[in-house]
Amino acid sequence: MTNPTPNYQPPAQSSTLSIVSLIAGIAGWSIVPFLGSVVAVITGHMAKKEIRESNGQIGGDGMATIGMVLGYAMIGFSLLGICIAIFALMLGVSLPFCFIPFANSGQFFARVFGF
Repeated sequence: MTNPTPNYQPPAQSSTLSIVSLIAGIAGWSIVPFLGSVVAVITGHMAKKEIRESNGQIGGDGMATIGMVLGYAMIGFSLLGICIAIFALMLGVSLPFCFIPFANSGQFFARVFGF
């Protein structure tokens, strides 16, 4: 009676680009906000393509996906923050001019109603 040797396959090696994407995505939220996010998105897409073309020889699809999600989320929040800052700046510059017609309203009411 012979015991058949189990068919052991070593785990697939993780893609270097997927690791870079994950690290850049985390760095995009902490150390280098916008630059890290752009790097995470670009390397994440490159890693996904590399993993897809390797036919199962290379792993790390989850790390690439998480890196891309972190990158896209930070880019989205950055663009939203820039839009809010521009709107606040425009509102801050234009808001004082809204009150100019009412600047002398006290004198007007004093003349009309005899205060």
